Amino acid sequence: MTTALNFPAQVLFLRDDDIPEYVEDGVADIGIIGENVQLESDTIIDVVRKLGFSKCRMSLAVPKSEKYDGVTYFEGKQIATSYCNILQRYLTENGVKAEIHKISGSVEIAPGIGLASGIMDIVSTGSTLMSNGLKEVEVVLRSEAVLVKSQNLDAEKKSLLEKLNFRIGSVLAARDTKYILLNAPNEKVDEIVGMLPGMKSPTVLPLAEEGWSSIHSVVNEHRFWEVIDQLRDLGAEGILVVPIEKMII
Repeated sequence: MTTALNFPAQVLFLRDDDIPEYVEDGVADIGIIGENVQLESDTIIDVVRKLGFSKCRMSLAVPKSEKYDGVTYFEGKQIATSYCNILQRYLTENGVKAEIHKISGSVEIAPGIGLASGIMDIVSTGSTLMSNGLKEVEVVLRSEAVLVKSQNLDAEKKSLLEKLNFRIGSVLAARDTKYILLNAPNEKVDEIVGMLPGMKSPTVLPLAEEGWSSIHSVVNEHRFWEVIDQLRDLGAEGILVVPIEKMII
């Protein structure tokens, strides 16, 4: 089949846990999986780029009643998790020796049934931990979706992947930015240009009304309202904000 990006591709819909092995073996050339799945697998594959969605954290948690004073709390204790490799690396890095119990499914129940002193699992809002009488105590990993590839791509497939990666990058670069247009008195143009660097520099065009200019630039979403307030204080008028679909840098 042909994808929306017009790249000839055979699309396989697989469980996350299966994708690293399929990509390593060359059954699939590339894959999109959670970073946690990639790190947990023992496969030899390359991460092409982080994709910025499906974000979560993997955290250690203990019963609410426990006094927690640091990761050494787990020394000599049992920890239940579905991600043994990630947990073992974390414990080794922190010089902690603990017994790891691998559990598939509802890891949160392990402390309540006496199977473990704590757990490590994926946390989003923390509501599941709370409902099981647990509290989050350490963030082991912050994860998101990643694009991965086989290490054995031929030249043609590498070229196609570079094009795909470029297009994904253009969309991601535009996601957190807005295109801004405004009118400003000429005596304030230098100050406004100084706070709106844009991609290289803002575009400044004279208006039909003498003494005024139109300024076009790009603003980061995270600073948007702060920038708008500063622009208004400098006398900017007719401020228009437009979403950016793609940005080629």
